[in-house]
Amino acid sequence: MSWFSKDIKTMADLFVHTLRDIYYAENQIVDALPVMIDKATEPRLKQGFQLHLIESKNQIKRLEQVFDMIDVDAQSVNCPAIDGIIDEANDIAGDIADKDVLDAALVAAAQAVEHYEISRYGTLIAWAKLLGRPDCAAILQQTLTEEKETDAKLTSMAKTSINRKAA
Repeated sequence: MSWFSKDIKTMADLFVHTLRDIYYAENQIVDALPVMIDKATEPRLKQGFQLHLIESKNQIKRLEQVFDMIDVDAQSVNCPAIDGIIDEANDIAGDIADKDVLDAALVAAAQAVEHYEISRYGTLIAWAKLLGRPDCAAILQQTLTEEKETDAKLTSMAKTSINRKAA
């Protein structure tokens, strides 16, 4: 089983592949968030998802800016990891009747997405620096900061109210 495309021969190729991976992931997240917004019942959670939808759209624009900076077409490669995370979230959320438990499940699903994004952006920043592209790293860092802030907000909501209501 091959994990990576056969056309990856250099670190620059790997950087582009991973950039395309997170580009796909961000677009899938933008498609999935409206469903999560509709399902969320806790007002702060719903509002947080709405804010993250706006942020995700801006993050896509930043990725397109990085593609332009490295003179590569902004296109996606399939990302089975994000597809799996989103599919799992949909499966779990579809089976929960208790609204408080549903909100807890949505937070957990959102954090799985955030952790994936944090991993990808951290890697891309490190590689951009190694490739002599601190300009790209700086743009990607803006998004990494937002992803970490979103994760912290989700953790706070879960700890202070959502998980307690569900318990």
